[in-house]
Amino acid sequence: MKRILTYALVLVVVLVFSNTYAQQDFSNVQITTTHVAGNVYMLQGSGGNIGVSAGPDGILIVDDQFAPLTDKIIAALNKLNSGELQFILNTHYHGDHTGGNEILGKTAPIISHTNTRKRLLDQPKSAIPVITFDDAASIHFNGEEIKAVHYPTGHTDGDLIIFFTESNVVHMGDDFFVGRFPYVDIAGGGNAEGLLKNIETAIATFPADVKIIPGHGPLADVDDLKTYHAMLEETIGIIKERKADGMSLEEIRNRGLPAKYEDWGSGFIDQNRWIEIVFNSIK
Repeated sequence: MKRILTYALVLVVVLVFSNTYAQQDFSNVQITTTHVAGNVYMLQGSGGNIGVSAGPDGILIVDDQFAPLTDKIIAALNKLNSGELQFILNTHYHGDHTGGNEILGKTAPIISHTNTRKRLLDQPKSAIPVITFDDAASIHFNGEEIKAVHYPTGHTDGDLIIFFTESNVVHMGDDFFVGRFPYVDIAGGGNAEGLLKNIETAIATFPADVKIIPGHGPLADVDDLKTYHAMLEETIGIIKERKADGMSLEEIRNRGLPAKYEDWGSGFIDQNRWIEIVFNSIK
């Protein structure tokens, strides 16, 4: 019964996202390109940031935003490199990161964590990852090892962080929202406390001078990630303490978080929603 309920909650989340995307007008969205380092670029438009490796072996992308933007994304990729798209990596299953799978997956294999594939099985065949793994995998491409590592139970239960080892760049997917409260998909296996642990691991693992492509927001560095970690640590700690003291969700919301975090709620997730996510993450 618990498993059925979990899948039902996941379906609700997917349907809510799908309806939101269907109503969005993408006609005026422009795809911008930023050179990050080496062969690595970041594309921004609407939805999750796209990482790109463009070089002598062709093109590899990390995530592919929304389906209606696919033609614009292809045009941006063609400006970077005349080679073929060879690989697609999905950092997780949400539609603002995997919407282009259906079209792009007809020409290049999609690679993901095992759990991400499971959550995409209701999609058209070409949108479903065909190569999966549980812990880590490497693609040797454009002169470097591109390493995909699973960080468990953070944003979802299928999160990957992608390391472009020679370029000294990482793509963090939605484990990292720059300067904003993150969305944690509890129905999709995510957990706010797990996310905090993942960010602690990332900071300890990343080189000090690494360049970071976040899931959402501008190109970032380790200092930005440390600021994000400090926010997670303090706000989760506050909410956890108040819940342990017997306060209800509504009482915690009414009391609020320190004023310094007001701007963090100006994105997709406002302060009340963040408090609810953390409250429901705490066992």
